[in-house]
Amino acid sequence: MSDDTTEYQRPPAEVRFAAELDRLREDDTAPRPPGWALSLTAARRFVVGDEALGVRRKFVGDTALIDRALVTLATSRGLMLVGEPGTAKSLLSELIAAAVSGTSTLTIQGGAATTEDQIKYSWNYALLVAEGPSTRSLVPAPLLTGMAEGKAVRFEEITRCPLEVQDSLLSPLSDRVLAVPELTGADAMVFARDGFNVIATANTRDRGVNEMSAALKRRFNFETVFPIADFGTELELVEQEAVRLLEHSGVQAPPRRDVLEVLVTTFRELRDATTEDGRSMDRLSAVMSTAEAVAVAHQIGVRGWFLRGEPGGAADIVECLAGTAAKDSPDDLARLRRYLEQQAARRDGEQWRALHAARHLLPG
Repeated sequence: MSDDTTEYQRPPAEVRFAAELDRLREDDTAPRPPGWALSLTAARRFVVGDEALGVRRKFVGDTALIDRALVTLATSRGLMLVGEPGTAKSLLSELIAAAVSGTSTLTIQGGAATTEDQIKYSWNYALLVAEGPSTRSLVPAPLLTGMAEGKAVRFEEITRCPLEVQDSLLSPLSDRVLAVPELTGADAMVFARDGFNVIATANTRDRGVNEMSAALKRRFNFETVFPIADFGTELELVEQEAVRLLEHSGVQAPPRRDVLEVLVTTFRELRDATTEDGRSMDRLSAVMSTAEAVAVAHQIGVRGWFLRGEPGGAADIVECLAGTAAKDSPDDLARLRRYLEQQAARRDGEQWRALHAARHLLPG
């Protein structure tokens, strides 16, 4: 990858945080598991932060989860991160892979169309026809590369793949070997080097669509990533990420804190179906995650700056929430309308009053 990443929308973690990884490697005197780029303690500091070394916190959540995840990867068990959509499972897998292996780009994106070729290997068919099966005509996919080089492989949304595709991981995870039956001799078997392991993710809304086999489950340790429980922590994260995204988008006005407070409160109440004072309300079927809140905060800032030259306000919240609420069910727009009519009207503050007044902007 080129060093000039200024125009990349989102460089991988090992590029974005290269300076931090360098400082951690220089300061790392703890024992490392075989094949790891950092020790467990240094990898943990990369994820949760270390003020003394100028390493910022990148994942907001249970730090004990990070310890358990790293210990799992240091054994022969794969790591499975499960949770609601938008709880930063993919971000966590990327950060851990960057810390453990120095690269996070050996990634398989699960889906209905994912095939074993995309997981293990395929062929350069021009060379295959001309020369027959050989290492020259073999095109390695992330799993083969990770095993041959001793790197962590990320498998995103594994339960979106058909069961028979998921089970292609059984032998690599149990026997630590991948057979290439088209080749002969030593080339027909790829044995995993130290450092290889698999980090998979699955969101709880997809579980049951392509349920994992019991055999594959036994080869993973499962860790659940929960939504952020504390309001202040979630608000700080949304503000931090929104500022970063807005700067990258060329927006010169930072988001207003009072607007973000209304946004995060709205997301939390719609997600939990309970108001701050304990009143029950309708739950939206759409995902009202922290990641969605960041995306909406980004949209609010872009709308305000490029359309009016200001940071964006409550009316923009309504406009942007409509696109979030309408994803899964048309009934969600009606639920959102009731929230704006009933709950926003009870709140004090300029932005809450503006949010209530802007309810007519919802479509339908």
